Amino acid sequence: MQMRYDVLIVGAGHGGAQAALALRQLKFAGSVALLGDEPDPPYERPPLSKEYFSGEKSFERILIRPPTFWPERNIELLLGRRVAAVHPAEHRIALSDGAHLGYGKLIWATGGAPRRLSCSGSNLRGVHSVRTRADADRMLAETIRARNIVVIGGGYIGLEAAAVLAKIGKHVTVLEAMDRVLARVAGEPLSRFYEAEHQAHGVDIRLNAQMDCLIGKDGWVSGVRMADGSILSADMVVVGIGIVPAVEPLATAGAAGVNGVEVDQFCRTSLPDIYAIGDCAIHANPFASTQKIRLESVQNANDQAIIAVKHIMGEPTPYHSVPWFWSNQYDLKLQTIGLNLGYDDIVMRGDPANRSFTLVYLNQGRVIALDCVNSVKDYVQGKALVLVHATPDKSRLSNCEIPLKTLAT
Repeated sequence: MQMRYDVLIVGAGHGGAQAALALRQLKFAGSVALLGDEPDPPYERPPLSKEYFSGEKSFERILIRPPTFWPERNIELLLGRRVAAVHPAEHRIALSDGAHLGYGKLIWATGGAPRRLSCSGSNLRGVHSVRTRADADRMLAETIRARNIVVIGGGYIGLEAAAVLAKIGKHVTVLEAMDRVLARVAGEPLSRFYEAEHQAHGVDIRLNAQMDCLIGKDGWVSGVRMADGSILSADMVVVGIGIVPAVEPLATAGAAGVNGVEVDQFCRTSLPDIYAIGDCAIHANPFASTQKIRLESVQNANDQAIIAVKHIMGEPTPYHSVPWFWSNQYDLKLQTIGLNLGYDDIVMRGDPANRSFTLVYLNQGRVIALDCVNSVKDYVQGKALVLVHATPDKSRLSNCEIPLKTLAT
């Protein structure tokens, strides 16, 4: 007999867990199931490359809720299961083990899989990405034997991994194909600041780095061959070059979208009674000008989960959340509010030499985003400037003695 759920949530990460929580918090009385392809109950992902990997937090401390919470709320966990196909007309999904599940509403919250290297040697042992607990555990077990570690990708994931590895005494080299780290997400002053910080901690930053392939010995990675023929010794390689949205079953079923699934302001896909949230959802974000984007953040996954649930509950509320992000590296806490897409000017508050400063991104004089390094007050007060599209005087904006909250007009 085929099981059927009033709401079936595919993906047991932040977005999926938040959707299940919101359904019960809003007094949804129907049946709810949360399906995930990992054996573990929902847990926080960001600590995997930081506190969990460094041993500062145990796995129990990064669980979103204790294991007993879910059955107590009549939320059925279907763990270690993977969706093979979606049949929208029949309101059912097929699993890879041959089982079928029916649904009234389907929330797709699968996030994405780490983008893999396409070069030869990428399947060697000792080549890692960090997306799941199992990834982090495998990598942690192998660090015992690894001395020289190459991190491919100078984005946040790569730099966070580099910081943790450097702190435990590894010789770390970061390869970034562009002319600065964080080039896709931050302004040049922030990039240069983090490059200097990592170098001060012994990390070798290689910019404009063009690699050829990975080389190995006895099935294990042993080095990275660069385009110029030189070889970097590597007992381990960590790959942080983005994700591929996990949407193949939806795409095969006819869902609109390229490199993700398109959703409307209520997180509905083009397929009937199917919603998509989080990293895999392409949406028109009110803080991204006219662009449709995917946002890879916990904030976006959680907020879209609530929007989808409210629509299911008959309380349609358009998505309108200011994006925010964070990154912890060494003793630096970076907090970002807004999206700097299309910025044409940057105002600096504070002095990077003091390791506490803020970059304010402007577009035609309007504040669109802030990067705050060890500057919590600016982060908290800066949200209002982004919300109202403030156009403050630049000399006042750069003056740290003037609180940002006084400029939100």
